[in-house]
Amino acid sequence: MNKILVTGAAGFIGFHVSRRLLERGDEVVGIDNLNSYYDVALKEARLEELEPFGQFRFIRMDLADREAMEDLFAIEKFDYVVNLAAQAGVRYSLQNPHAYIDSNIQGFINILEGCRHNHVGHLVYASSSSVYGANETMPFSVHDNVDHPLSLYAATKKANELMAHTYSHLYQIPTTGLRFFTVYGPWGRPDMALFLFTKAIVEGKPIKVFNYGKHRRDFTFIDDITEGVIRTLDHVAAPNPEWSGLSPDPGSSRAPWRVYNIGNSKPVNLMDYIDALERELGKTAEKEFLPMQPGDVPDTYADVDQLIQDVDYQPKTPVAEGIGRFVEWYRGYYGCSVPGD
Repeated sequence: MNKILVTGAAGFIGFHVSRRLLERGDEVVGIDNLNSYYDVALKEARLEELEPFGQFRFIRMDLADREAMEDLFAIEKFDYVVNLAAQAGVRYSLQNPHAYIDSNIQGFINILEGCRHNHVGHLVYASSSSVYGANETMPFSVHDNVDHPLSLYAATKKANELMAHTYSHLYQIPTTGLRFFTVYGPWGRPDMALFLFTKAIVEGKPIKVFNYGKHRRDFTFIDDITEGVIRTLDHVAAPNPEWSGLSPDPGSSRAPWRVYNIGNSKPVNLMDYIDALERELGKTAEKEFLPMQPGDVPDTYADVDQLIQDVDYQPKTPVAEGIGRFVEWYRGYYGCSVPGD
C-alpha cells in the first residue's frame, strides 16, 4: 500500500483517480478547496462516493495556503503525489486571471516544495492540451515546441511544466506532466461541452456551437484517462540518457522529468459529437452557431505514441459508448428519465 496525496480530489478527474487508487488498495489523502467555480453540491456528491473506502481521508484545503501545505506534507509523509487541483477553464481565465495565478502557480510551487522537503517518490501533475496554443502541426507531439499559448490558463500549465523541470533538475525529484485532451464522462464538469449540451437539450434550450461547429476535439473518456494516470504514476520518471543540449527534446530531459499527451488520438468533429448525443437523448438540439471564442483553438489531436511506448497506454472507449455512459449517469444523478423531463 502506498500513501498518495491527490489534490483536487472532489474534482472530475481527481475523484475518478482517487477511486481507482482506493479500489486497488492504496491509502489516499484527498484535498480540495471546494470553490464555487461550479456546483459545490456535485463536488460533495463525488466525495460521498469515496467515503465508504476506509483508507480515504479528505481535508478541505487550498493549494495556495503555504503554511497549511507545508504542515500537510511534513505530517503525512506521502509516497507519491497526484496534483489534479487547478483553476480550470480557458474562457474563465479571460474573466478572472488572478484565480489562475493563485491556484496554478502559487499552488504548484507549494506542491513542489512539499515534494522537495519530504522525499516524495514521484509527482504526477495535470498539464493540458491547451499548451499547444498556436501550434498547427497535427497530431500534437510532446516533441514539438510549445512556446505560443493562447490563454492565461494555457500559460500557467506551460509554467507548471517548466517549474517541475527546474525541481527535477535541482533536486532530482521525479516529475511527470500529463497533457489532458478534452476529458468527458460520468461525474463530469458542468462547464464543459458535453454537460452543457446535455443540460440544454434535456431542458429544451438552444446549445451554443462555437466556431460554427468546425471544431475537432480529441474527446477522451474518463476511464481511459484514469488508467493512463495510474500507469504513469507507477512508472516513475527517469532521465533520458540520450538527451542532448545540442538538440534538446522538449518531451524529456537529463533530469527525471517527462511530459506526455494523454488523449484518445482519434479527433471527432464537434457536429458528429453533437449528433451522437442527440441520438442518445432521442432529441434534436436547437443550435446557435457562434464564432470561435478568444483563447480557443480550432482542433486538438494527441500523438500518444510516447505514452504507449512507456506505459502501454491504450484508450479503449469509442465516443458513442462514452456519451451513452455519460447520459446514463446524468439521467440517474439528476432524475430525468425521459427526454425533456
